[in-house]
Amino acid sequence: MTEHEAEYETNMPTDVGQVVQQLTEAEGEEQAEVFNEILNDSEPGTIALALESLPLDERYERWQQIEFADRVTVLSLMRADPRMGILNRMPTEEVDLLFAQLSPEDLIEWSDYLPESFTDRALAQMGERQRQRFELYDKYSENEIGRYTDHQMLVLSDKASVAQAQRFFRRIELDCNDNLFIVDDKDRYQGTVRRYDIFKHNPDELLISLLADDSRALSADTSLLEAAEAIEHSREIELPIIDDAGELIGRVTLRTATALVREHYEAQLMATAGMDESDDLFAPIMKGAQRRAVWLGINLLTAFLASATIGLFENVLSQVVALAVLMPIVASMGGIAGSQSLTLMIRGMAMGQISAGNLFSLMKNELGIGIVNGLLWAVVIGLVAGWWFNEVTIGIVIGSAILINMAVAAIAGVVVPMVLQKFKQDAALSGSVILTTVTDVIGFFTFLGVATLLYL
Repeated sequence: MTEHEAEYETNMPTDVGQVVQQLTEAEGEEQAEVFNEILNDSEPGTIALALESLPLDERYERWQQIEFADRVTVLSLMRADPRMGILNRMPTEEVDLLFAQLSPEDLIEWSDYLPESFTDRALAQMGERQRQRFELYDKYSENEIGRYTDHQMLVLSDKASVAQAQRFFRRIELDCNDNLFIVDDKDRYQGTVRRYDIFKHNPDELLISLLADDSRALSADTSLLEAAEAIEHSREIELPIIDDAGELIGRVTLRTATALVREHYEAQLMATAGMDESDDLFAPIMKGAQRRAVWLGINLLTAFLASATIGLFENVLSQVVALAVLMPIVASMGGIAGSQSLTLMIRGMAMGQISAGNLFSLMKNELGIGIVNGLLWAVVIGLVAGWWFNEVTIGIVIGSAILINMAVAAIAGVVVPMVLQKFKQDAALSGSVILTTVTDVIGFFTFLGVATLLYL
């Protein structure tokens, strides 16, 4: 998450759809003229979204119209795949010139998806101090706030006066800046002084005497979501970030935190379909097909498992055709019940609300909800099915299957993501596939098993 991205999140224009429509409906010279107007009138974030909305060849043609000085900003606001597609098409000398403009913060965000050879080329264009700052951030993982620290902040020593702080605020303008951070001679964080307090006190006073009583700092290894929650629940629009030694390495702003949360949930949404939030809208056909093929293959295996379960009850299906008509209802009800529990669990896990201490209580609660809803809908569906086929037995069969499957689905919705987390797998990515398999197999087995007992 770069400062470019964070800045754009809260200034996203409302006419992006209109801009994209104008650009995509134009062709050739007309499109070039439309894009020139967009470059003159729009924010960098709108330009980035407009470029992403174009097929690959048209995208690169329009990219060449962007002033060189603006290219880093626009690329930083694009998703990783479209950005990489443009870099791969650019001549080597142009890429090196572009990399020479990158800040360590930009490169950190880019490097999450850049090939190592590109990252090395970018580092070669930087000065020693910039490389050191990159290495400082790079030692933190993609899920730790230290990796995306904003180093632009107001900092003074514990020996500074209020007058010095007042000059700082008058001369320097930063985004989301309401505080000044105090450090000792070893750069260790001492506390925070608020702008309001600085301008109401005597200029000759020492800043150290104005430290806020509720000053707090985030550890650099704090997870992105935890950092976002911390600033959301605080009274601040910026919080300092410190390393293990207590040294101040940067800050996180409310704007950045908001963007991080949005990115996280977008990634979760894309992950449910086996995709990545960085995927290009116009990804090359073979590349896009390759990514999705793996997910489709996994789904096929689970479908075969469900079909094999149905095959075990071929005899009863051949004699009672109504069962084949009603089977999708059993699977669908179990799938929806399970996905409700799964969604609740994934949210709770993302927010750090699930632990060994409350897991059993949560499971009992979800089971209770599953049984109550199962009873309700078992009666409703059983009555409808019995009336539809004019047979009480068929109503009993499907009612029993609905109740059992919804109860099992509720438990599976809690257990599946916990098991996946235990094996260090992404519950958002794999959970829905496994849950669907469980509810299909259990639903079909119960439905057809009860039918076999009552009909054969």
